[in-house]
Amino acid sequence: MSITRLGYTDMHTAGEPVRIVTKGYPSLKGPTILDRRRDARENHDHLRRAMNFEPRGHAGMYGVIPVEPSHPEAVIGVLFTHHEGYSTMCGHATIAIGRWVVDQGLVPKIEPVTRFAIEAPCGLLRLACTVERGEVTHVSFESVAAFPFARDLAVNVPGFGSIVTDIAYGGAFYCILPSSRFGLDFFATPVDELVGAAGALTDTIRASATLSHPEAADLGFLYGTILTDDAEIWEESWNLCVFAERQIDRSPTGSGVTARMALDYAKGLIEPGITRTFKGISGEPFTDKVKGPTAFATPDASTIEVGGQGYYAGEGEFLIEENDPLRFGFELAGRFRDVS
Repeated sequence: MSITRLGYTDMHTAGEPVRIVTKGYPSLKGPTILDRRRDARENHDHLRRAMNFEPRGHAGMYGVIPVEPSHPEAVIGVLFTHHEGYSTMCGHATIAIGRWVVDQGLVPKIEPVTRFAIEAPCGLLRLACTVERGEVTHVSFESVAAFPFARDLAVNVPGFGSIVTDIAYGGAFYCILPSSRFGLDFFATPVDELVGAAGALTDTIRASATLSHPEAADLGFLYGTILTDDAEIWEESWNLCVFAERQIDRSPTGSGVTARMALDYAKGLIEPGITRTFKGISGEPFTDKVKGPTAFATPDASTIEVGGQGYYAGEGEFLIEENDPLRFGFELAGRFRDVS
């Protein structure tokens, strides 16, 4: 009987899982990282499902496939995986991968700060890892060019009426708005209701609007919706990121807070160098600050620095038996009549 073996290391950043494939995954083809992402999606997607879906994963699982980089400055390339497919950017995974790269010896460990770059599908990310007594204690990264895409866009959302939202890019596109615009108190409303509102807005925008990125057509899609509290710009703020197919990010969402900060900077609400703290549903924080404007094909683009810490949660090897009918995973059905 044939058995496929996939090695993995599990980490988390602010409670959001990061499952890193460490052995057994095939080499991906194509000259660029977007080509390799396409190859993974079209020819090896069963392995994503096996790693992310039940019985090995769960509905909130998130993963990383290390690949050969196509950018000459990058020490490693990374593909980000989730239940729906393959993200173009992921901040919480980037923070975890930063620590993992140093611990794996892929770069020389330098105290007090080890600096290097990795390549994500959205572009090159520059990382700074704080090292104290040989241990990585904090990781930050500089985003790709982040920018507002649409401001004060009025959308008729079924069940909620006209909702005004902004759309911004921080490595992926997000709708960003306070939950109060749905008539929902951010802290008092059940999370399921917040998820339903965010998902309804995402569905409406995906069906009615065309998003585009000036550098790559593969980046032009709405990844999700971020609902926020009504905190003032100088206050600590909370948000809930609902991405892909209503997947909840446990962390504040690295690419999401990048988009938030880029939007606020473009609106003139925050200056470069001012640090803000954002929290997600785990309560663990990310820190963020605008580095400054950046030359880009889109006006009002900026670079954002996001910081946090990844932690190890486990490691091992998954076995995929050839005769197992659930070998490539399954998703929990909402009704028994949906079970195939």
